[in-house]
Amino acid sequence: MAQVPQRFFDALAVRTWCGLSLRALGRAREEIDAINVYPVADGDTGTNLYLTVESAVAAVEAVFAAHEVDEGPRATGEAPLGADTGPSLADAVGAMAHGALIGARGNSGTILAQLLRGMAQVLTARGDSAHTEGPGLRLALRHAAVSARQAVAHPVEGTVLTVASAAADAADGAEGDCAEVARAAYEGARAALAATPGQLPVLERAGVVDAGGHGLVTVLAALVETFTGRAPGPLALPHARVEHAIREEHPTREEHPTREEPPTREEPPTDEGENGPAFEVIYLLEAEDAAVARLRQRLDALGDSLVVVGGDGLWNIHVHVDDAGAAVEAGVEAGRPYRIRITHFGHGDAHTTKAERPPRERTQRAVVAVVPGEGLAALYAEAGATTLLARPGEPPASGELVQAVRRAHAREVVLLPNDAELRHTAAAAAEQARTEGIRVALIPTRSAVQGIAALAVHEPERRFDEDVVAMTSAAGATRHAEVTVAERQSWTTAGICQAGDVLGLIDGDVAVIGADVSQVAATVLDRMLSAGGELVTLVLGDEAPQDVADRLEARVRAAYLAVDTVVYRGGRQRALLLVGVE
Repeated sequence: MAQVPQRFFDALAVRTWCGLSLRALGRAREEIDAINVYPVADGDTGTNLYLTVESAVAAVEAVFAAHEVDEGPRATGEAPLGADTGPSLADAVGAMAHGALIGARGNSGTILAQLLRGMAQVLTARGDSAHTEGPGLRLALRHAAVSARQAVAHPVEGTVLTVASAAADAADGAEGDCAEVARAAYEGARAALAATPGQLPVLERAGVVDAGGHGLVTVLAALVETFTGRAPGPLALPHARVEHAIREEHPTREEHPTREEPPTREEPPTDEGENGPAFEVIYLLEAEDAAVARLRQRLDALGDSLVVVGGDGLWNIHVHVDDAGAAVEAGVEAGRPYRIRITHFGHGDAHTTKAERPPRERTQRAVVAVVPGEGLAALYAEAGATTLLARPGEPPASGELVQAVRRAHAREVVLLPNDAELRHTAAAAAEQARTEGIRVALIPTRSAVQGIAALAVHEPERRFDEDVVAMTSAAGATRHAEVTVAERQSWTTAGICQAGDVLGLIDGDVAVIGADVSQVAATVLDRMLSAGGELVTLVLGDEAPQDVADRLEARVRAAYLAVDTVVYRGGRQRALLLVGVE
């Protein structure tokens, strides 16, 4: 179905653009991941861009929800310019930029966050204007390209920065409305993307275009669709899967264990994961401008791929280093770092060679699971799974999932994401692991309780396909629910909730709104068991009332005689209570 075109760049256009960008990146994610060879061939650029935009979308939607928008005639782009029916343009672009900043993942995601911030700086400077037209959009795209280039310590041509500059150049020559400017920017970016293999040798050798640039072209295509109602046609670019080329260009540490002398600044490194720094370090930082300026100098001396984006006291720091601790310590000296994320690019210790540490034999099969709390991590580990802890509000990136699969050191891996929001990330990680010769089956578990059910029937001695079918069946037969607390007022499938309300979600949808945790949990359990069941699994978070498990167990014993109950302590997790019924 064709998108209803927006006439101006206003708050609703921002919302539309963000949503279309997210859907477009979701479709292109695997293709972008597959061509990711620079600066590190870790196969997660598409996923990182998707997660960055996903965070921007969430922030924009929160602004609209706070205004309780009734779009009415605005949905057609025909609302009176002065109509006060929702957030302002400044509100929307500010939320978009902030959401992208706090959710930025990887090198390209961090640069995209700065591009969006650069646009927002221009658009919010226009005061109380309800919208902008073609000239304003041109200025925003230009400032975005300039600010993104300034955020990168050592800009390299043939990357997303080149594509952003070309988009701004093409927009500068466009006359007319936002649709004309967006079309010109897209065409300029697409032409620049096609030329990237001739600018960066690693791309030319692999036979691909720049992955980050491809992602930006995808986002600009969504901008065209926002103002014209139709997406541009598919890109006619090199995009064949290049696993063999990538492996030849970037051998693993086990194949190439020695470190070479780092390349000079004039010749950008072809792969920092093999011949450069061993770790990617990302964190948010609350700090003053002067402290961040000093931090830039210190991190630039420690490693490569330094990108510092943000402002107004909040920054996103991205750098590739050998000494991850030193990069974090530098942040502590500059201000308050948090949401610290460290990813190791290589297999095993970055400073250990084969001669010092002979490779151990791979096991035949392993289970890798994402778990929401320390208690469940211990439970899964006792059952033989390799676990990756998902910190509250910080879902793992695909690179972390790939590292967990490698850590399992098995020929066959069953991957349990245990979260519906991780489906794209887990799929990208599975695809990357397959390029390394690991047979990976992704079971789309939407909750940790479904993962528990799958793990309970796991039998490594069975044929791989049979084991996967049995685990998938067990997970699918387990209904899942959670009890949590609303963070803000919003519309739900059960009505309007207020901040602080207790929510009961069944299979991902809000089914109960209440004030008491035990009462909401009991209602949720009754509704789930009304369809039958033999086993109830309860996973309590640290914030849950101490007596809620006893009350629920007593309720099951009294009302459902043939149903057993098992209780686990989940530790620090997003939900107060997870419930599974199988």
